[in-house]
Amino acid sequence: MSIQKIYVAGGCFWCMNSPFDLKGVKKVTSGYMGGHVTDPTYKEVKTQVSGHYEVVEIQFDDEEITLERILNSFWRNIDPTDPDGQFHDRGSSYRTAIFYITEDHKLIAEKSKSDLDKTGRFNAPIVTQVIEAGTFYEAEEYHQDYHLKQPDDYEEDRSKSGRDEFIKKHWGEDYWDFYE
Repeated sequence: MSIQKIYVAGGCFWCMNSPFDLKGVKKVTSGYMGGHVTDPTYKEVKTQVSGHYEVVEIQFDDEEITLERILNSFWRNIDPTDPDGQFHDRGSSYRTAIFYITEDHKLIAEKSKSDLDKTGRFNAPIVTQVIEAGTFYEAEEYHQDYHLKQPDDYEEDRSKSGRDEFIKKHWGEDYWDFYE
């Protein structure tokens, strides 16, 4: 077993846990990355004062799942053309990004982004950045697996966000085919 890590920012980290419920993904942890405040709090991140993105750390066994598959799931769950946040979550902490650790992961992420862009699936340019990972700060415990701990609150928030409508519009049945 060879455990690897990649970090992705896809808006609210509550919505970025379940897309990675994939065979070979060992753990998904909500947290913060990319800012200028040491050990930021949720309030500092949410109010845009720390400069951090909301991210999830994905630990995966690269003998069971490829990084390409993980990134394919990422792309299917975000709007990669929005530079100002995701759906009803607005501001710098909700922008999209892929944070890589290794040069190999950087190349895979850049190719994945380029391949998606070439499909013409979106009417605007893909603005999701590929950025070298910095310090990862684990979010407060109540944010971990929020979709499982508070399913009613999570579903209510997600239903208001517009995320599912966007996914249906741009991916249709292709979305579900990926997860079979």
